[in-house]
Amino acid sequence: MLPQVERLFPAARASAIVLAALLLGGCGRDDSPEARVRAVIAAGEAAAEERDLAGVLEHVSPAFRDEHGRGPDELRQYLRGYFVRHPSVHLLTRVEIVEFPYRDYARVHLKVGMLGRESAGATSFDLAADAKEIVLELALEDDEWRVVRAAW
Repeated sequence: MLPQVERLFPAARASAIVLAALLLGGCGRDDSPEARVRAVIAAGEAAAEERDLAGVLEHVSPAFRDEHGRGPDELRQYLRGYFVRHPSVHLLTRVEIVEFPYRDYARVHLKVGMLGRESAGATSFDLAADAKEIVLELALEDDEWRVVRAAW
């Protein structure tokens, strides 16, 4: 190997190690309230796309109420029916605003595009599509953010 190249390798190796350490340090878990709230939204979206009823409901508070006063039991029945009717669910979620009116209370404005394939002999053209603007309110319960209110 040429002497000039040999002198570059230790410097390049050291630079690579420092760069890797910086990148890994930047990839640490963000425990900010906003990051935790966004993680709940992402987990709920993933559970819905997997049609995992229990996975969706684990992020819903027992004190949940929607804009019409329906509680967790009605939400469970609605989701169960939706998952039966739509064997394929795809969501496109965009969080617009996350605000914290109180330290342990969050309000999230999001837009959700939903695409589901209808069941019972459905063809590729039997799709149900919808787009909604949703406001979720989450409360910190037992160190977990859970949805306590929803309006759309």
